[in-house]
Amino acid sequence: MKLKYSDVKKTAGKLKFRTQAFIDGKFVGARSGQTFTTENPATGKPLAEIAAGDIPEVNRAVTAARKAFDRGLWSRAKPGERKQVLLRFADRLEANADELALLDTLEAGKPIGDCATMDIPDTIHCIRWHAEAIDKLYGHVSPTGPENLALILREPVGVVGCVIPWNFPAQMAAWKIGPALATGNSVVLKPAELTSLSAIRMAELAAEAGVPAGVFNVVPGLGETAGQAIGRHGDVDLVAFTGSTEVGRCFLKYAAESNLKRVILECGGKSPQVVFADAPDLAAVANHAVGAAFWNMGENCSCGSRLIVHKNIKDELVQRVVKLARTWPVGDPLDPRTRLGALIEKPHLEKVLGYIAAGRSEGAKLILGGRRILERTGGYFMEVTIFDEVSQKMKIAREEIFGPVLSVIPFSTEAEAIALANATDYGLAASLYTQDLNRAHRVSRAIRAGTVSVNCFSEGDITTPFGGFKQSGFFGRDKSIWAHDQYTELKTIWMQLA
Repeated sequence: MKLKYSDVKKTAGKLKFRTQAFIDGKFVGARSGQTFTTENPATGKPLAEIAAGDIPEVNRAVTAARKAFDRGLWSRAKPGERKQVLLRFADRLEANADELALLDTLEAGKPIGDCATMDIPDTIHCIRWHAEAIDKLYGHVSPTGPENLALILREPVGVVGCVIPWNFPAQMAAWKIGPALATGNSVVLKPAELTSLSAIRMAELAAEAGVPAGVFNVVPGLGETAGQAIGRHGDVDLVAFTGSTEVGRCFLKYAAESNLKRVILECGGKSPQVVFADAPDLAAVANHAVGAAFWNMGENCSCGSRLIVHKNIKDELVQRVVKLARTWPVGDPLDPRTRLGALIEKPHLEKVLGYIAAGRSEGAKLILGGRRILERTGGYFMEVTIFDEVSQKMKIAREEIFGPVLSVIPFSTEAEAIALANATDYGLAASLYTQDLNRAHRVSRAIRAGTVSVNCFSEGDITTPFGGFKQSGFFGRDKSIWAHDQYTELKTIWMQLA
């Protein structure tokens, strides 16, 4: 797809949406006949009516997944066979990359430039990477005496329920299904009700690539119905969830009240960006800081929403950040020039504006933005927003906003900077800037976060695990070879030799 505004709009207008659940290799509607509306956040207008999956659809999907697992066509296939199918799946994703990018742009309000050049290419790479890893992982032999042989093996856990968020629809699906399918499991995926279209299409493409019926199922629906049904189902062996900490707690409860299924949580964040007085290049720091705070409209769990900066350079850095933030165009997500699209829905926009009001009432200094804009479009757009003179006691410094809002917090000493960085219930990501190598090591180790980037903002790449400390989640990690382990059971086979 050529990233030319007129071409993108023309292609988007021709899209046909798949709106039913995909279960056991077939599209099916909800038994109840109920649907829910998905809308375009850039216009506030409906896009499609999606089948509202509920307990019957989850039961049907889990039954299909269990039968497929027990038959062994996928779970007991040779590693090289699964690899080839998943590589074909990646090829099918690549052949339909333009469509997938537009689906996420239309339904999530994400800029097409991001979806077409980052999200969907990363989605494809994720599936390919996990596919290539399948036949390169070895079991172990324990160091026993000559009279015994002990094999230590990894086996698929069984039926995996994946519940994903709306901020990176296709990419979050790939982060879950890539390692889950690679290790031989059957999957029941519930996309966020606000962004179901790309996940449904991905399941169809997987079937075209040769993933057997029942191995990859998608059940769209509401969290309190379809999501809860997956969490409570006695034949789901593991749930992998990305979303809010509040809903993550629900899945722990569902597991405790059902079959004690394993639960993998990747939840919220309140990520610090710590800038020391000897930061190597303030222009570069400002560029990273703006990207960390406002990329994907701040609807990102690793969003660098707290700029913790040494008092001696604060004013200069803030001036640079404000100047650069003003250059980020807010507008139609289908326009390749747009850097910030629409927030996901009106209630979320109102929530973010509520945080801005709270920041002002608590005494923070609003130095940029703070308003809803482009209301004539019907969409949910707002300005990039920066607060200075923020204290850690303020609501905007403590709670996850999930919008394009940056809080500037000054510090004087290294110890104070570390304390501020860790003064949060979350621990997903952090970044720090310094030319002092010893300080870089000290501070990166002292910050309680799953990923700490030095002199940049980064979540790493597909080779590095992604997940958090504290209330940002626990048990497993997305990405990397470690993601394979969490979708498997560890088995010991002990043999007595003659």
